[in-house]
Amino acid sequence: MQEPSPVSTETSASSDLLTSPPSERRGRSETSKSRDLLDFGDDVLSPVERWQIGFVRNSFQPGPLDRAIRVLQRHIGANWIEASVKNLRRVHGLDRLPTWDPNKSYVVVSNHRSFFDLYVITAYLVKRGMPHRLVFPVRSKFFYDNPAGFVVNGAMSFFAMYPPVFRERQRAALNLASLDEVVRLLQRGGAFVGLHPEGTRNKGDDPYALLPAQGGVGRIIQAAKVTVIPAFINGLGNDIVRQVASNFAKSGDPVDVVFGAPIDFGDMLDAPPSPRLHRRISEHALDAIRLLGEEDRAFRVPCAK
Repeated sequence: MQEPSPVSTETSASSDLLTSPPSERRGRSETSKSRDLLDFGDDVLSPVERWQIGFVRNSFQPGPLDRAIRVLQRHIGANWIEASVKNLRRVHGLDRLPTWDPNKSYVVVSNHRSFFDLYVITAYLVKRGMPHRLVFPVRSKFFYDNPAGFVVNGAMSFFAMYPPVFRERQRAALNLASLDEVVRLLQRGGAFVGLHPEGTRNKGDDPYALLPAQGGVGRIIQAAKVTVIPAFINGLGNDIVRQVASNFAKSGDPVDVVFGAPIDFGDMLDAPPSPRLHRRISEHALDAIRLLGEEDRAFRVPCAK
């Protein structure tokens, strides 16, 4: 759903959006509001990007389109993902999960090894009754600046890939607007947003070695003030054809998902916002993920013997 293999562009969920925005890296005040995505002129957003952002944003308004997308995500998207991994996937920590309130929003934070991490994590939750609209930030390149990206986003994820991430340096200001777009969706209620505190996909050999936390996730968490659930995933590959084939052959490596209890951020969420605080919040989330990684390591040792 998130990053289909036939597409050559890497479209890691959350991607560079979750690295510290330029204003945070320069230490500027966090008290000023960023601009709305659609307030930027045609010199910043292309007509294709503007139309697609407007369409997906409007799809969150209560009505037939929003209801249809939720049904499609729940009954088609989640089903094909489940069918692709269920023979290899092992899930731990379900007793730690909260009871889902359809009127509230939630964030899941996880490590980032594969293009499909968040989709495998959330598909399992959706199949177990989570009713929320799925949201996974994705880079603009291809998915928002190309009409074909609109088709892939709709057909493969039912428009879960939103809002867009802009990697070009000259358009970096758009990413603060994207961060605030995520916050607005969370505050509206009924959204389930997947984020990676590492900010980008970790391509190292050690699945338990995490990249440094980035401040963008902390900014979202502090502003939205919703329940944040940590998860660790291990064993998922980036080759979708090979992954699906090994699942049906029941011959691939196990795919482990470990859920943790909702993260307690203490008084951090009520402190004055700042770049340093946002990084601390992201680091706290990453620490929770790291602990789940150690649980995964312990699960795998007996299986390897």
